[in-house]
Amino acid sequence: MTLRAELSLRRTTFALSVELEVPDGGVLAVLGPNGAGKSTVLSCLAGLVRADRARIRLGERVLDDAGVHVPAHRRGIGLLAQKAMLFPHLSVLDNVAFAPRSQGATRARAREVARRWLADVDATDLADRAPGELSGGQAQRVALARALAGGPDLLLLDEPLAALDVDAAPAVRGLLRRVLRESGRALTTVLVTHDPLDALTLSDRVAVLAEGRIVERGPTRDVLASPRTSFTARLAGLNLVTGVASGSGTSAAVRTRDGLLFFGVPAPDLVEGDAAVAVFEPGAVAVHPRDAVVGGSPRNVVDAVVTAVEPHGAVVRLRTREGVSADVTPASVADLGLDPGTPVRLAVKAAAVSLHAAGGDPGIGRAPDAVDGAIG
Repeated sequence: MTLRAELSLRRTTFALSVELEVPDGGVLAVLGPNGAGKSTVLSCLAGLVRADRARIRLGERVLDDAGVHVPAHRRGIGLLAQKAMLFPHLSVLDNVAFAPRSQGATRARAREVARRWLADVDATDLADRAPGELSGGQAQRVALARALAGGPDLLLLDEPLAALDVDAAPAVRGLLRRVLRESGRALTTVLVTHDPLDALTLSDRVAVLAEGRIVERGPTRDVLASPRTSFTARLAGLNLVTGVASGSGTSAAVRTRDGLLFFGVPAPDLVEGDAAVAVFEPGAVAVHPRDAVVGGSPRNVVDAVVTAVEPHGAVVRLRTREGVSADVTPASVADLGLDPGTPVRLAVKAAAVSLHAAGGDPGIGRAPDAVDGAIG
């Protein structure tokens, strides 16, 4: 069922104001830093928190509006959180059977439904166990089965993989993808996560929250490939320079507060004088000694100081005081003596930089830490 929601809420120093729409069978990932309001949105949708003003429609049903507030247990919504929160006094089978039982199903019918869902989440062999006998991954599989056993019209996932170890998380992620995407059983879902892999593998679209409002939204791959806010860029592992758009065509650039220019390839939505961002991959950044004469005529050159040297798969990621990250080979780290505190010169070709109109990030328009050095 299609979800449409408008929520406004104020709590002392925090204000939430969002509009969401998730089409029937769609999966929306809600991203954002801690304190942005992600879990509050889920709580309002679930009916656990009552917003100051809310209009929530699920299919043809009105869950919240003027004079209407459907209680949580009557909303037809399934919720899966970080912790499985299974009933300790019930077996795994009866934990899953709880949802249909609470809807009036007979004990036999509820257990039949529970067995079917346990089979779907590959947990049939756990049916007779107590929750205390389960690993974290097993408990989350059972919790997912319980959330689905009630036949919800909407599924809410609140960081469902955050508490799992590195071995269990991929298996449960794959299970979620199968359950959410299986032909003929697509389920409208809102997923809160900090992990870009969760968003990429599970969702169709993303909405990025900052300080209680949506600052970016769109198809998942588009948003993560071309972020408009600093948070999304960090999440996607990209560099981002903020400022205002300057010039056009081959002279298009982002001008920072200090007047420095960062040249790149402009997107169609770039308008001179408007807030803008320059986005580029760490792998596009060449690293040289500070006193080097950079060849090849790159248009963007930044003097920086290394602050961290981190293994990153097959490469090493350098982080700098100026905010620009670079991926280099282990051999380059050794040859250049790249340790924290090392001054370097970074070069980025304009062809590797994308210029976009900025999102509603509070940082847009301020000079980024990323470009203290010379750019030109």
